[in-house]
Amino acid sequence: MTPPGAAEPLVSFEHVHLRYGSSDVLRGVSFDVMPGETKILLGESGAGKTSIMKLAAGLIRPDSGKIRVMGRDIIASTEVELLDFRRNIGFVFQEGALFDAIDVGDNVAFRLNEERIPEDEVRARVKEALDFVEMAYAIDRFPAELSGGMRRRVSIARALIGRPPMVFYDSPTAGLDPVTSQTIILLILRLRDLLGVTSVLATHRLQDAFGLSNYHFDNTEGGAVRNSTKSAPLVFPSNLGPELGAASGPTIGNRPRPEIGERTGPTIGIRPGPEIGVRGEPSLGDRPGPEIGIRSQLPIAAESQPFARVPGVAAATNLLLLRDGEIYFEGTPEKFLVTKDAYLKQFLASAE
Repeated sequence: MTPPGAAEPLVSFEHVHLRYGSSDVLRGVSFDVMPGETKILLGESGAGKTSIMKLAAGLIRPDSGKIRVMGRDIIASTEVELLDFRRNIGFVFQEGALFDAIDVGDNVAFRLNEERIPEDEVRARVKEALDFVEMAYAIDRFPAELSGGMRRRVSIARALIGRPPMVFYDSPTAGLDPVTSQTIILLILRLRDLLGVTSVLATHRLQDAFGLSNYHFDNTEGGAVRNSTKSAPLVFPSNLGPELGAASGPTIGNRPRPEIGERTGPTIGIRPGPEIGVRGEPSLGDRPGPEIGIRSQLPIAAESQPFARVPGVAAATNLLLLRDGEIYFEGTPEKFLVTKDAYLKQFLASAE
């Protein structure tokens, strides 16, 4: 429950039950997502991560419980009301879910065209969104011509086109190589820390959780930097593989190889340099050309931004681990790492 005088949650689940046939997917799940927070849903396959996002969007109905999203009673809303409500949320699906028969520009513009927005405004907003994810050079390409990471970035641009205060990500790095996964996490960091976008992210990758927890995007540095040791110590475990801040493999501070199909396009704010956390707080992006941090003053989400970000202060990142239809763990990645619980240790050890 929210204390009196505190900010209202953007998402609130109270004792939510969901059953598919004879299977209990959710059994009395309760949690809140506060403005500016990144809530990361974890759990084994079938644990209910995607179901929670579908419930929050009103795409499916629970058997019992209460769900409020951005002040709206989801369960009591009609389908017509929900259609309008969903325009205020961005969705990034696992495979991008792009329309194969139309090019990148039309994919990103699809919603605006459906709303009959004037053509000049559509063109400007599509360019704005594609510039943000550094995919403007591919505006005339078709999805079949793009790599997996490029499609995911276009999907993020499409999610931004409505300037939402909140974005749901369904396994945004699934199926991507470690370097491309870093690119997607950098984009999520930028959305969260520069534009104040609240995130609900379903994943089975603890790398994503620790990357979002241990880094923030600093506009003055032009890239992602490690959080201070006082506010959030660097606790990314080395046994989780070559990801953000890991002890081995490519790190944020190193230039990754380009994706197949992306050799003519820019990389996202990544440059050669020392490994983050070795000395000081080296940032990404001090190089000529388009990069994250240069076009940071974008009006995306400016009209509906739910809270003001404090420069240099890390956003709240919390894990919610589902098991057997219930919340088994909820808290910070730091608390997750120091747990003595046998199941959490097993989950940590088995992470990719």
